[in-house]
Amino acid sequence: MIRKLFFLCLFTLATTIGFSQSNGNLTGTIITTTGEPLADVNINIKGTTIGTETTRDGRFNLYGIPEGAYQLTVSYVGYQTKEVAVAVTPGKTISLPAIVLNPNNENLGEVVVRANGNINNFTRGKSEFVAKLPLKDIENPQVYNNITAELLEEQVVTSFDDAIKNAPGISKLWESTGRGNDGAGYFSLRGFPVQPTLVNGLPGLTNGSPDPANIDRIEVIKGPSGTLYGSSLISYGGLINIATKKPYEYFGGNVSYTMGSFGLNRVTADVNTPLDEAGKVALRVNTAYHRQNSFQDLGFRESFFIAPALSYKVNNRLSFFINTEIFEGETTNPTMLFVDRGAPLRATNIEELGYDPNRSYTSNDLTLRNPNFSLQGQMNYKMGNGWTSQTVFSRGASRSLGYYSYLYETTQYLQGREEVPGEITNLDEGLVFTRYMNKQNSSTLSTDIQQNFIGDFQLGNMRNRVVIGLDYFNRKVIDNGSGYVKNGDVYIGNASIENINESVFGIYDPSQYIYSNDSGRLSRAASDNLLAGTELNNNSTKEDVYSAYISNVINFTPALSAMASLRIDQFESENNSQTALSPKFGIVYQPLLDRVSLFANYMDGFSNVAAQQGDPAQGVTTTVTFDPERARQLEVGTKLNLVQNKVSATFSYYDIQVSNIVMEETGRPFYFVQDGEQYSRGFEASITATPFEGFDIIAGYSHNDSKLTESDQTDFLGRRPESAGPEDMANIWASYRLTSGNMQGLGIGFGGNYASENMIFNRQLGGVFTLPSYTVLNAALFYSVKKFSVNLKLNNLANKEYYNGWSTINPQTPRNFAASFTYNF
Repeated sequence: MIRKLFFLCLFTLATTIGFSQSNGNLTGTIITTTGEPLADVNINIKGTTIGTETTRDGRFNLYGIPEGAYQLTVSYVGYQTKEVAVAVTPGKTISLPAIVLNPNNENLGEVVVRANGNINNFTRGKSEFVAKLPLKDIENPQVYNNITAELLEEQVVTSFDDAIKNAPGISKLWESTGRGNDGAGYFSLRGFPVQPTLVNGLPGLTNGSPDPANIDRIEVIKGPSGTLYGSSLISYGGLINIATKKPYEYFGGNVSYTMGSFGLNRVTADVNTPLDEAGKVALRVNTAYHRQNSFQDLGFRESFFIAPALSYKVNNRLSFFINTEIFEGETTNPTMLFVDRGAPLRATNIEELGYDPNRSYTSNDLTLRNPNFSLQGQMNYKMGNGWTSQTVFSRGASRSLGYYSYLYETTQYLQGREEVPGEITNLDEGLVFTRYMNKQNSSTLSTDIQQNFIGDFQLGNMRNRVVIGLDYFNRKVIDNGSGYVKNGDVYIGNASIENINESVFGIYDPSQYIYSNDSGRLSRAASDNLLAGTELNNNSTKEDVYSAYISNVINFTPALSAMASLRIDQFESENNSQTALSPKFGIVYQPLLDRVSLFANYMDGFSNVAAQQGDPAQGVTTTVTFDPERARQLEVGTKLNLVQNKVSATFSYYDIQVSNIVMEETGRPFYFVQDGEQYSRGFEASITATPFEGFDIIAGYSHNDSKLTESDQTDFLGRRPESAGPEDMANIWASYRLTSGNMQGLGIGFGGNYASENMIFNRQLGGVFTLPSYTVLNAALFYSVKKFSVNLKLNNLANKEYYNGWSTINPQTPRNFAASFTYNF
């Protein structure tokens, strides 16, 4: 069904491609006398209302022009206006030679001319989401990193997990499990767990992993950001925001096919077209079909994704934007080994564990489906006097349907234990993991409504850029899934094993030192029989958050600015009501305007902790409520934008202090207390550069030191939290593309990631389980001409065996290959 739906959509898009228009189009580039592209240049057809501005690489496109001869007017502050004679032919796009603008020497001393420089496709210099204001990065006191669509295309990225590796200071903790409410992947950011929960600055909840087909850029926004984004969707370390691709004014797009290791087959299409001759209405559709097997002995992932987006510019004041995403995915459970939390560890590292990462211990018959739908609508109205009204709405529905399982270390089979007499007489080394499973039937529904008033005005001699907003967020989770049942045991080890009952562990494989009971109970029918006796959940939880916020950036001088922000949240649930205030302050000084900035910030985050119901088995039956947790960050650093925008860099030191942490009490499972304090501090550096034409580089490094400093729970006191990830991480990607000659368009890329040791389990009672450090290297070869491009990518060149985890052990992909073929139109 997925394939049929995909090819039906692809056929519809193909008919759009063949649509002929009675008008013609113009395209071209504006450059300086030194050959540098100019952004934001005004382009108008004299005597008409048709016009546009150049993009960041100096390009422009004019569409829907009636047949005839015209004068093209090109104007830009600090440069002489130029008129160019053009002729338009119906049904054709005319590419004009590069248009050179000469400096206006008479006014040159009175204006500040923006140097456009060689464009680095690995970064964006501006964001409208990070501060909810259109601020340039260099004037924003908050640190964030961009992962652009151009970078993802060059790296042949087909998964969100691979995309996120391009940002410093973030590492994967958990695979996407697909289970209800929290099935998206978990990542560690500045020492705290975070999920990708925002799309275009609005809630974008999903139980799966986002498809990269509709990503224009990923913004990894650092630090506790409760002042502008509340508490329900982000973490103390920051947030992940996906900015989607937007419609544009002319017809274009591409179709791509990617093949690769483990049966990878992926087809994508990106089609954009204006829907009227005036170019005020534009439609863009991104779609993808993906199928790939696991690198392990069993497992697969299959999905279909389509994202129509519509923009409508009613007039110079009023505009609308609608973005819709529909995702249907089916996958098997990723292999995640949970270490025992109730007894001392029998193995403290991968070597002692003796796990074969090629074994999945799953079945292709037991899968999870993750249907997901989201709709976003935005209305912008320019009210005059520098003020804009922005009304936004989002609605999301994400489901989990099918079989979820995990493997949990079991202590009852250890040497010397007598819980199962006669079944085991000697188990010298290795571990036994019990498989637990349930049948998921969960829905997460979310609604968000925001009203923002955005202003840019002078107050005396000071420029003010302000956003004033109201926000209502509602989330409802409905769980009608089954309870969990035991579905066999798996032995993992690499040493001598004697007299083990094969009825418990299955047939012994001497080549892998593994017993496994994957016999029959991993079919749907057998699993349904196991689950038949369990009671179905009938749970429904709901939360409502009412918020108001204000943020103002004041320019005392062009070089000195300050940000002051405040938010109030009212959190309501069935058994809890809380109010929280969250302030934010920042200051930026630019000793060299638009080139060098020094910044400092104080940022606040909070978490409205849900009330906890104690476990009757532990003698606790009352509901316990908590005050909001609180995180506060102090950060200082510098941002650079040098050599005509060819080098951008950020260096910063941060210190995050968290108080009122809610923790499970030692020795009392399911009973929680609020007595923890923690710090997380570190250094981050990120650089993007285009040292010379055709050569691009992006690199980052981070060091994080985290520790629980106060708590009566001695099991964790004085230790690095298990969610903090590796202390040291680095990423780099460099590519060079020939820009002239017979082989123009041919390029190579090389880079990779480094992570230090990672204590995924770190407790006084249980001990420490440490994942080893790793360095993974990747390489690419690509060639592109006007209409076609070919990208070849080899990941994990050295076939490094490595793992991620968070009290879990998650094997990562070995060496693999991908080849992408793209046709542009």
